[in-house]
Amino acid sequence: MVDKARSAIVLCLVDKVLREVAKEPTAASMWSKFEYLYMTKSLVHRQILKQKLYSFKIVESKATMENLVEFNKTLDDLEIIEVHLENAGALVVWCCLEDEEGDVTHLRSDA
Repeated sequence: MVDKARSAIVLCLVDKVLREVAKEPTAASMWSKFEYLYMTKSLVHRQILKQKLYSFKIVESKATMENLVEFNKTLDDLEIIEVHLENAGALVVWCCLEDEEGDVTHLRSDA
């Protein structure tokens, strides 16, 4: 049963992640390693995720759903490590309105 659990986890991993946990002998030790690598609540990890969120740009060549999935994944990652954001909805609108240079002055009616 333990071998089946470990095998099931291994089959679901992309190569980059698999390389990080391949040496772990059990599913439980793999899971602990995942938590250590990807669920850390360190200040650096929080800042990286916040930067990723605040620098998010809509990629016009991607479908709208792909852009939303990427954005929501970052929000979910922040929620998992207990970073609470005020006005997340306003952030979505802001990201949608920015032009390529991150400028929203083109929206002003007097410009």
